[in-house]
Amino acid sequence: MPVDRARILLLGSNGQVGHELLRTLAPLGEVIATDRAALDLGDESAIRALVRQVRPGVIVNAAAYTAVDRAESEPDLAFTINTRAPGVLAQEAVALGAWLVHYSTDYVFAGDKAQGAYQETDATGPINAYGRSKLAGEAAIAAAGCAHIILRTSWVYGAHGANFVRTIVRLAREREKLSIVADQVGAPTSSHLIAETTAQLIRQIPGGGEAAISGLYHLQSAGEASWYEFAGAIVEQLRGVDAAAVRCREILPIPASAYPTPAQRPANSRLDCGKITQTFGLRLPHWRDDFEPRFREILGL
Repeated sequence: MPVDRARILLLGSNGQVGHELLRTLAPLGEVIATDRAALDLGDESAIRALVRQVRPGVIVNAAAYTAVDRAESEPDLAFTINTRAPGVLAQEAVALGAWLVHYSTDYVFAGDKAQGAYQETDATGPINAYGRSKLAGEAAIAAAGCAHIILRTSWVYGAHGANFVRTIVRLAREREKLSIVADQVGAPTSSHLIAETTAQLIRQIPGGGEAAISGLYHLQSAGEASWYEFAGAIVEQLRGVDAAAVRCREILPIPASAYPTPAQRPANSRLDCGKITQTFGLRLPHWRDDFEPRFREILGL
């Protein structure tokens, strides 16, 4: 039977992606949203009680532990939120016959693929605790056997919450020179794009092809950039709208080794999105095309 998508349970509504999902999911039906203040993702019984009370047709889990560096010193908490909580949601989805939409990350890969972007079938090998917790979360959902859509994405930015764009805007207003990592490559992906795409996918859930669309997908803007190139695009856009406020006159490319962090990051964060494009008939924009309007939103213009 087609899933009843008229009731959607959204977890993590105060995050970058969750904030956008509040807008994009609203036209699909009744959205019951919760955030970290209302639901402790470490409390399994509370998660189960909420799902059983709401009885949604679709569960959208935008809640996650995303403090990549801090996860190195508190891996148990990262695994509680990123592994055990999604597993509980998946078990409850099975009991209800509901769908689970969940977000994962490029950090499930080691980032050492010499050429090209990672496909869903490529071998995983996370190099930090955060990536290991997210990969285990994928496995927990698959093991539960619920109908699901797992979306691996990366380099997320948006108008809500802390992110790389906001950091560079602040630094460009404060400093004359910036040093930015140039040997890590990915594709900046807006929370707006992720939320819009999620809504399009949920619209396609009902129908006879349900079994065929359940699974793992990569979701990332088209094109690629290094953090250095992305920072350059941010500063360029900032000059275009507020030139007088920009102190930055030079951006220097540096290797990741010159900017050590507690957690290692993948050098290659490119994700092949051919599967999601072919399965759902989507066209994912180049990151530069999506960035300009999103940047104006970030600045409140």
